[in-house]
Amino acid sequence: MLISNHSAAMTFTLLGIPGLEAQHLWLSIPFSTMFVVILMGNGGILFLVATEPSLQTPMYFLLALLMVSDLVSTLAVLPRLLGLFWFGAHDIGIKGCFVQMFFIHCSSVVRSALLVAMAFDRYVAVCEPLRYSTILNHTLVGQLALAALVKGVVLIFPMPLLLQRLTFCRTVIPHTYCDHMAVVKMACSHTKPNRVYGLFVILLVIGFDLLLIGVSYILILHAVLGLSSRDAILKALNTCSAHFFVILLTYVPALFSSVTHRIGPIIPPYMHILLANLYLLMPSLFNPIIYGMKMKEIQYKMAKCLCRKDTLVINLRHKDGSE
Repeated sequence: MLISNHSAAMTFTLLGIPGLEAQHLWLSIPFSTMFVVILMGNGGILFLVATEPSLQTPMYFLLALLMVSDLVSTLAVLPRLLGLFWFGAHDIGIKGCFVQMFFIHCSSVVRSALLVAMAFDRYVAVCEPLRYSTILNHTLVGQLALAALVKGVVLIFPMPLLLQRLTFCRTVIPHTYCDHMAVVKMACSHTKPNRVYGLFVILLVIGFDLLLIGVSYILILHAVLGLSSRDAILKALNTCSAHFFVILLTYVPALFSSVTHRIGPIIPPYMHILLANLYLLMPSLFNPIIYGMKMKEIQYKMAKCLCRKDTLVINLRHKDGSE
């Protein structure tokens, strides 16, 4: 059955997690818990950076932008996924599908570009500490942030445009969201340009960004090993530890998910879909936790904010009691 993709009324059906349809309601529990934790964690760090003048530095500005990209990715995936699990909302219009696809993949590209910018930030902090404030000024950080956004839009915008030319003969997508390749597989016309462009984006984003991050850390390691003091070495390594863990958390699941897709029938379909969701959600879930644990400034400001709140509550109770 050939289906014109130019009709605004055309809809796809998101199947969910193939093989685990009966467990969708139970699976909604961990996913909804992740949703709440992600909103609280990322929102909390954004609130601190916005309200604490001491945190309004280039490094924390980049961190805040990373939290924003994580929130965009989460909001593009989880509300639709939970609606599917709770209410059986499987249908999604073609325009809505393309919009979801754009925001999911664009936020991933922006996140990767921001990690490159943060690697440069760590390189300057370790290798050029005396010139840090001169090099990493607000103007440069703004330019890096704009470049990350432009990169995401320019690379991902052609994906839905290329899909517009296809004719679809299937509309049931075995996925929880409109992944680019999952939608491409629904077409029965020539899809080689879509597949080639998708591979090009993956190689450019993961390959080139990882190369730049790797060069930054090689230079950092070279500078650190040249330090004479053991305490100075540990301090320099600790400066980069949070960013390094975030890099592992972002790229390792992505590479693992890519490998499982190429293994084929050895991996059950539900594992592919679960890994695809975890690849998107794990950075959003753990990034605030990692930075909260590794960065003393965030710990201090969070404790200060909570103490201020507790003091306000005690004062209000004391006032009510005196009345």
